[in-house]
Amino acid sequence: MALINLENISIAFGHVNLLDAANFRLDKGERVALIGRNGEGKSTLLKIINREIHADKGRIEYQQGCRVARLAQEPEWRADQTVFQAVAAGLGQLGELIEQYYLLTHHFNEQENETQALKKLADIQHQLEANNGWLLEQKVEAMLSRLQLPAEQKMEALSGGWKRRVALAQVLITEPDVLLLDEPTNHLDLEAIEWLEELLLDFTGALLFVSHDRRFMQRIATRIIELDRGQLSSYPGNYDTYLQRKADQLAAEATQATKFDKFLAQEEVWIRQGIKARRTRNEGRVRRLKQLRQERQQRREQIGKMRLSLDSGESSGKIVIEAEKISKSWQDKVVFNPFSTVIMRGDRIGFIGANGAGKTTLLKILLKTLEPDSGTVKHGTQLNIAYFDQLREELDPEQSVFDAVGQGQDFIDINGQRKHVMSYLNDFLFAPARVRSPVKTLSGGERNRLLLARLLTKPANVIVMDEPTNDLDIESLELLEEMLSEFPGTLLLVSHDRYFLNNVVTSCFAFEENGKIAEYVGGYDDWLRQRPSPSVSTQTNPPQTKTETVKKPQNNDSTKSKLSYKEQRELLNLPSVIETLEKQIAALQLEMGDPNFYKGENAAMNRTINQLRDLEKKLETAYARWQELEG
Repeated sequence: MALINLENISIAFGHVNLLDAANFRLDKGERVALIGRNGEGKSTLLKIINREIHADKGRIEYQQGCRVARLAQEPEWRADQTVFQAVAAGLGQLGELIEQYYLLTHHFNEQENETQALKKLADIQHQLEANNGWLLEQKVEAMLSRLQLPAEQKMEALSGGWKRRVALAQVLITEPDVLLLDEPTNHLDLEAIEWLEELLLDFTGALLFVSHDRRFMQRIATRIIELDRGQLSSYPGNYDTYLQRKADQLAAEATQATKFDKFLAQEEVWIRQGIKARRTRNEGRVRRLKQLRQERQQRREQIGKMRLSLDSGESSGKIVIEAEKISKSWQDKVVFNPFSTVIMRGDRIGFIGANGAGKTTLLKILLKTLEPDSGTVKHGTQLNIAYFDQLREELDPEQSVFDAVGQGQDFIDINGQRKHVMSYLNDFLFAPARVRSPVKTLSGGERNRLLLARLLTKPANVIVMDEPTNDLDIESLELLEEMLSEFPGTLLLVSHDRYFLNNVVTSCFAFEENGKIAEYVGGYDDWLRQRPSPSVSTQTNPPQTKTETVKKPQNNDSTKSKLSYKEQRELLNLPSVIETLEKQIAALQLEMGDPNFYKGENAAMNRTINQLRDLEKKLETAYARWQELEG
């Protein structure tokens, strides 16, 4: 029996069915990614499974004793709460007892009335003993140790990434059979995302998560579930497999819809021929036409895509920004040491670093909105800068969506053409009823779309984007990637979306240890290959000036002379090992490319998918070992 089984689940808000007789089954050990456009109802589905809201229709079955826990997008914390208290709160009433015991024992000397404190402590101990609470206290401490969380730290002092760790600890402490995650990578830096991936790969229960992070889904998911127009469709395999199957499905759906519409048009011509359509022998045909009309009316078309276009205006000068020995510190902390760079017209630069490393600070210094402690910044000629702000500070929450773009005007000029604000906002998927709503009522994804709409109203030859991908759905991300890739001007981009960085930027500024900023050619994967080994000081491994290309291993006598006999033999054998692995991977990929592969049993498909993943990891390890021996 499945851990969770949903049958014909329906729920509507207003006149739109978010779920329309949807079916879903979650088995033990699965890691399922739930994807869909913003506003389709993904978070609603998670809340239904977690029993937070009830569906209008349908049935949900849970395996006996199945424990479900959900990590919300924005967990709420008390400002004075410590990390220990926050994690213990996940245990409910017993967690409150453990929290009180922890406060009394760790802050006993601060109590005004010791006698009363001792009496309260004895009462709490009695209740914990009666409910096996000591075991739960050990679980809290073990969870803090496992996730490397500071027990005494106040929640208000933690960054967004560390708060996300605490939230995970709070749900994992309940040892759920099913873990529900809603956008778990939002506001996490690259290091935290990789840490989360490892944690979830080791999770033994079933996982259902909503995410727009394509790299995250590719590594974690064993199955993709898409919520589209109220229906749930299942795609076994990883994200790349989903993309291929989805493209085939949409093509077939379009063909079927075209045939249906052609047949309906023929029947409409027939009914208009007059009296013969009303004869008794044709009454069945008339009824069929009415049914066809009803089916066409009820068809829910696929939500349109944003239409993005950017006027780059006049070209900037050849040199866009020149920074010489700029540095910055906050109080006693060095944000970055003296750093020099020249940004040329057409450069597309990604900023890579942990949360709090100083990426936004560097951006503002380069834009001359913040002064460096030392050094100088010079701007080139004819710069038109558009700034996409991470904190959405440019948006007035009380202003309407219409006024946020129109700024008091009904028409705006886009690429030299006069366009009504309503029509322009429709390009960004804002319905007419939504256009008059205040900005404060918008979701995170809608605010991002609004900021993009506002950004693209004016010509710009320099675009600066600080975390533009948060809350955008996958289709919007791909359109934004396409627009930025074709943009002839200069791009400065801060993002933790690894796919986005790979597809858009041509070089990276990486924030490394001891306040150092290093420049690398290429995107995120190129940076991974070129960056200094974490175990080696960055001072002894300067960044390379061009992207490395991984090639087939070749025997090298000068290298072999520096190796031990065992290492020489290993290096000699690696080409054949890599060749064998590549053949095995190619065979499995060919097998999975067969349409009949997905008609088989889930267990067999999962075995093949896991086998392919294992082989890819072995190949990656073999290449890394070869590079190590060659070096």
